[in-house]
Amino acid sequence: MFELSYYYFKISLIIGSTFVTAALLGVYRYQNLLIYPSGLNGARDVVDTPAQYNLAYEDITLKTKDSETLKGYLLLHDKNSALYTNKTVLILSPNAGNIGHFLPVVKYIYQQLRYNVLIYSYRGYGKSTGEPNEEGLKIDADTVMEFVANHSQLASSSIVCYGRSLGGAVSIYIASRYPDLIAGLILENTFLSVRKVIPHIFPVLGPFKQLCHQIWPSEQEILRIPESVSMLFLSGLDDEIVPPAHMRTLYELSRSQTKTWVEFPGAHHNDTIVQPKYWDFFYEFMRKITPVEK
Repeated sequence: MFELSYYYFKISLIIGSTFVTAALLGVYRYQNLLIYPSGLNGARDVVDTPAQYNLAYEDITLKTKDSETLKGYLLLHDKNSALYTNKTVLILSPNAGNIGHFLPVVKYIYQQLRYNVLIYSYRGYGKSTGEPNEEGLKIDADTVMEFVANHSQLASSSIVCYGRSLGGAVSIYIASRYPDLIAGLILENTFLSVRKVIPHIFPVLGPFKQLCHQIWPSEQEILRIPESVSMLFLSGLDDEIVPPAHMRTLYELSRSQTKTWVEFPGAHHNDTIVQPKYWDFFYEFMRKITPVEK
């Protein structure tokens, strides 16, 4: 009887171990689908354009070094206007939806605040080709910065990266790699690394976080951003996806000589942007950025 019970115990253990192993292998192989939900709610089918918001714009198409095609929008003010600020907001989107969903914000920054705006779709998002992953999104960022550096008006403008969530990680990468091209950084609800946020979102996977190959080590890359780059940190204190402590640690790690911390009690991951005075802090930060002389 004991031998029979032991036999069934071993069989159950083997089956259970096999199931867990298969599940972990599945998570490892398909983790990009969880981290980059680019097709959620038909986000790859329809992408609004600035024309639908009565905005004049340039449709941008960029080719990456690994032959992917990036789509984006560029909205420029007349550099000869007396009202020209010579400042540009480079928007790095969060990891759901597409750039069309962010156009009301683009309109506000462009029309009301009067800054140039550049926004693009990462590979695998919107109308850009390819499949998203960390290495590819960094190649995309390199491609966009090459475009900026060679554009007659953008190259002589003060560039501020504005990144929310995943977009914050991309912003930190850009500022650490191209500090001479970046005047400022605006980060909202950004993580230290994907591995460190896993236990918060998927507690059951916490012990296996090292299996995550999409790292985005922002806590390391922010150390490479020189003190001359101004930074604004916007943190929702009830963020249910990225622990607010991540943002606070990024703020403390930052070497910036002019950094500002703003917290919004009661704000969650996706509604921080609509909190009272959010855009007052945004504008005050942008106002203090020193424009490049025309």
